[in-house]
Amino acid sequence: MPSQRSLNPLDSLIVNVDKALRVIGGVATSSRPNPAAHAADAALDEREQRHSAGLMRVNHVGEVCAQALYDSQARFAKNPQMRQQFEQAGREEEDHLAWTAQRLSELGSQPSLLNPLWYAGAYTIGAVAAHLGDARSLGFVVETERQVEAHLNSHLDQLPVQDSKSRAIVEQMRADEIAHGAAAQAMGAAETPLAVRAGMTAMAKVMTTTAYYI
Repeated sequence: MPSQRSLNPLDSLIVNVDKALRVIGGVATSSRPNPAAHAADAALDEREQRHSAGLMRVNHVGEVCAQALYDSQARFAKNPQMRQQFEQAGREEEDHLAWTAQRLSELGSQPSLLNPLWYAGAYTIGAVAAHLGDARSLGFVVETERQVEAHLNSHLDQLPVQDSKSRAIVEQMRADEIAHGAAAQAMGAAETPLAVRAGMTAMAKVMTTTAYYI
């Protein structure tokens, strides 16, 4: 796909709308093998299956938001190197989107019905962060990935012990999120203010609590 900077405004709009519709609709293709492919498919009782599905739906919503954040931050980044980094991270996050969608299907469940809302909100936040300048935009990535890492750690504690497939996916996601945060830090991220960090935590709490059920 050509860089959006090489497209005219109408073509760029079409590309963005197409991408958003595919993400919201759960259409994603992974460029890497699913880490759960070789994990044992253990039996889960009804309660465990429902719990794993709820957690994986939360993770899928997180990846919908990640796509929106990285797309908007790449679109409005002022530095070409930063734009390239956001685009690369977004491609890796698309792997997560595909893996979590596949796992939800295997668990007999479905993505959040509120994905359009999650995507729109995250895209807006990413655009605002980008317009605050590259250093602050990178700082937002660092804090986002720090919170996502903590969130994934909690899921590894909560997932049924025998659910090796979900665990394999979450573990690879965690490794990727750590790498994305480290890359943003190395590029000159500014520290995110405490009030903003607190607001991000509160918003994430609302999202994760809601997405577990809907």
